[in-house]
Amino acid sequence: MSFVVTDNCILCKYTDCVEVCPVDCFHEGPNFLVIDPEECIDCTLCEPECPAKAIFSEDDLPQEQQHFVQLNADLAQQWPVITERKEPLLNAEQWDGKLDKLKHLER
Repeated sequence: MSFVVTDNCILCKYTDCVEVCPVDCFHEGPNFLVIDPEECIDCTLCEPECPAKAIFSEDDLPQEQQHFVQLNADLAQQWPVITERKEPLLNAEQWDGKLDKLKHLER
């Protein structure tokens, strides 16, 4: 089992979570982060650090967010690892909590 970054991270991309990850399993895209399920050790440190509440354990993943399991796995193979906190995207506060943001995902 691993943790999964979901819809609410898109267009926010808060990176508080990457600083606490002991195994560097986060990968960064243009407007979204993902977790590599092969690297994640299920330490639970990242979930409470996410201001957007966009990180879930696979066991607690809402049904409507299940497709993010495969999306995280696929994009983790394409995007570079991120290990240091960066500023969130410019309009992150405005996008936080908006629904159905997958159409805005930049690959």
